[in-house]
Amino acid sequence: TSAALTLLGGSVAAVVVWKWLGTKMIQKKMEEARKSRDEGLKKMAKAVQQFREQVPSVQTDAILSLPLLGLTERLQEGSLSPKTVLYTYLEKVSALEVNQQTNCLRHFIPECEEQLQEIQRQKEKGLLYGIPVSIKDHIGHKGHLSTCGLVRYLDTLMKEDSVLVKVLKRQGAIPFAMTNVPQSLFSYDCSNPIFGQTLNPLNHQKSPGGSSGGEGALIAGGGSILGIGSDLGGSIRLPSSFCGLCGLKPTAERLRWGWIGIWHIHLLNVGICSCPIAVPCALGPMARDVDSLALCMRALLCEEMFRLDPTVPPIPFDEEVYCSSTPLRVGYYDTDGYFPLPPCMRRAVKETRNALQAAGHQLVPFSPPRIPYVMTELFLKTFFADEGHTWLDVFTGDIIDPILKPQVNFCKTPRLVKKMLALLLKPLVTISPPLKDVAMISTCRSVKEMWNHHHQIQVYRSEFIAQWKELHLDVGLCPILGPAFTTGYPGKLLTAISSTMLYNILNFPAGVVPVSTVTEADEEELKLYQGCCDDPWDRKLKQAVSGAVGMPVAVQCVALPWQEELCLRFMKEVETLSREK
Repeated sequence: TSAALTLLGGSVAAVVVWKWLGTKMIQKKMEEARKSRDEGLKKMAKAVQQFREQVPSVQTDAILSLPLLGLTERLQEGSLSPKTVLYTYLEKVSALEVNQQTNCLRHFIPECEEQLQEIQRQKEKGLLYGIPVSIKDHIGHKGHLSTCGLVRYLDTLMKEDSVLVKVLKRQGAIPFAMTNVPQSLFSYDCSNPIFGQTLNPLNHQKSPGGSSGGEGALIAGGGSILGIGSDLGGSIRLPSSFCGLCGLKPTAERLRWGWIGIWHIHLLNVGICSCPIAVPCALGPMARDVDSLALCMRALLCEEMFRLDPTVPPIPFDEEVYCSSTPLRVGYYDTDGYFPLPPCMRRAVKETRNALQAAGHQLVPFSPPRIPYVMTELFLKTFFADEGHTWLDVFTGDIIDPILKPQVNFCKTPRLVKKMLALLLKPLVTISPPLKDVAMISTCRSVKEMWNHHHQIQVYRSEFIAQWKELHLDVGLCPILGPAFTTGYPGKLLTAISSTMLYNILNFPAGVVPVSTVTEADEEELKLYQGCCDDPWDRKLKQAVSGAVGMPVAVQCVALPWQEELCLRFMKEVETLSREK
């Protein structure tokens, strides 16, 4: 007996030591990654200092205040040099004004100086000639990591630029920074154990949103004029809403990742979404105004993109649609009936509706069908088709970030416990739909069920489009989640993203435009907010968005698939009217 106990004790001790050694190894890798980032930032600061010594008379504020179209014009005509513009933005980032306050950068791209030389050798100036561009962590750049906030990807450098980066460079853009993301990209906060929490530059108590949160923080902080994000459930639109930016999620197939540099996110798509084709991930631009988004799309939808990736439909940007002034027939709603948004977000839709009507557009009430069904049976079932087991495997040999622990704990909960919880919650009318639905997420238990799941998504898309066509709508005006949540709250309110996830399921182009800010009156009205049932879920949302006076308030604009230009045209109209107001 004593021998058995000794053996058991030795085995337990060995397991403990093994786990301890594993944790130490993970921590060492993370420390090395942070050290590499910090060294890169020091090099950036040194290069900026040398430039300032050579050219001390640069009018930094004047350059930083130029909108993208104005900056492009100055660069094209030669009154500003690409070098001056690049180092002006590098200085903004490295002078501790943006990154130290928000922790938005994952890495500086030193090869930007090589690209600076390369564009001067090009025969023709591209549409983005000399424009510094930031890119989200997982968009592949040669010689750099593509981490997704996971330790397992800290050893592998990209061997080639992704197609998107190649096209940006061909158009004269200068990728200069890669931005931070939440661990595994599966959050609309922005934190990972390697590089830490990114903060909102407008209020450091607030999240910048996610998963393109580093992009949102860098652009809103003035450290970048144009960024590229990705969107699988709102990951471009939510940071745009939280940070007061314009952002566009195109139809997923309009811009592709390309073959290189996306194997990480492909793995995650398979892991998070056991039906990856059902809800495709989209790349898109983020910037300070709608014209910047249009210029980026114009530049990317070029022969070089179609040549490098033949799977991208060769549809150039339709200038005529974007510049049209024909009155639009606009379907609108201020709530989807599933997750009641804070009063200020509904106010934004109503005020925008009134402004559009006064400008001569036709406004038509529109109710998106069956949102509770879409959220649980289509969207969440896609993400948790295998009860999240494959997604959990991504964290093997990693430290789980606190913002993901609610989702991780849910996935680890035994199926029987989930079923019992669902049965207990189902009869309770005083519990809001989101709280019930988290407990009642169904799964795909067989290949047949998975195919049926894909079919149900197609059926819903057809139903939604038929309702849209019946009302003869051109575009849609919808609410967006906001204002910015206090850090840590997005992980506690996963199903609050119903306003954005709908258009991932539908694969419609959808964009965000800031139209207002939170007022004292909004804050007072929030005190009366009860949501669906004034249950813990509703009270949590109230806590998440409180203390946001002065923070941006946005609306969402949508169009049918492949109509990005119409979506942008509508966004531009909303932007113009809100600025006039």
